[in-house]
Amino acid sequence: MDSIDQVKQIISQFELTGDCIDIAINTSGHINDTFISTFDTPQGIRKYTHQHINGHVFKVPLDVMENIEAVTSHIRMKLRGRYPDISKRCLEIIRTKSGALAYRDDDGEYWRTYRYIDGVKAFDVIDDVRQAGIFGAAIGTFQFQLSDFPGETLHETIHRFHDMRMRYRQLEEAVANDKANRLTKVEPELAFLLGNRERGYLLWDCMENRDVPIRVTHNDTKINNVLFSQDGNEALCVIDLDTVMPGTILFDTGDMIRTATITGNEDETDLAKITCDERRHKALIQGYFSTANGFLTKQEKTLVVESGRNITQIMAVRFLTDYLNGDVYYHVDRPEHNLDRAKTQIRLIQEMDRKWDSLNSVYSI
Repeated sequence: MDSIDQVKQIISQFELTGDCIDIAINTSGHINDTFISTFDTPQGIRKYTHQHINGHVFKVPLDVMENIEAVTSHIRMKLRGRYPDISKRCLEIIRTKSGALAYRDDDGEYWRTYRYIDGVKAFDVIDDVRQAGIFGAAIGTFQFQLSDFPGETLHETIHRFHDMRMRYRQLEEAVANDKANRLTKVEPELAFLLGNRERGYLLWDCMENRDVPIRVTHNDTKINNVLFSQDGNEALCVIDLDTVMPGTILFDTGDMIRTATITGNEDETDLAKITCDERRHKALIQGYFSTANGFLTKQEKTLVVESGRNITQIMAVRFLTDYLNGDVYYHVDRPEHNLDRAKTQIRLIQEMDRKWDSLNSVYSI
């Protein structure tokens, strides 16, 4: 973590007016170091978000920033004239004094600044069916706003992030090496994932074969990446755009379904608590189609429910791979943490399969 004195020096490189009267550390994120500054300006108190971009995760930080600038500019253009104040509805990058999207410090590390979005509310989990519908509509709105943006022009900031074939090759390598001597502990999970391999290739192959169009994808569509109004009645802004890149929007519908419909924690040890909540699933999908239906192709619509199963599967593969490799990628709090995560994802897939007809009956193509 960087010191406050370092952060003050970094902040001074950005095009900000007024006097900095406070800097606070924000501990909610897991990837980038985040700080919130408060400025006393002629226009009143203003706050800003400053982040040290994690160069281990994002190898080319300027590619990340160029993607974010491109999509936020496009969204702001769509919002202009529709709302008196769009500062709560789209991230706003503050450039450096030299006009750059990020500042490179003496150690070669990159920093960025956003205008802080105040007067909003965030949620870590879905509270009820109504909120699931609002969340689904928010993801559909984000996709609709970018539906005419040429997704293939964006940088690929994490190489082949949702390539299921690559993820299975990594799993096979982990099985062959068995670095942590854990292979005998994962026989049921491994058998399930290997038995579902071919179905898992569906989304990636559809994208590669251009059966579905290349669009802008967010790639981390959890509810805590959506900002709501204070009363929770309206979703205002989709945030955390670091993984915005080219792909199929089915990656985003899939992660939306995976994270919003599970009835327990991602690392729940009591699998009896894990199922796919049908009522939340229905509200989520109906909310999503209420805003996204107009631009989706028939093939995309057909695969929305399948996408939830697919992204759950890729996460199961990744968790199991990391467990076999000795927990080198995901942070763990206990020896079996990644195995518990893999088991939970597999259980969710099995519950989706058990309820498959019901989950698919929510809409007609």
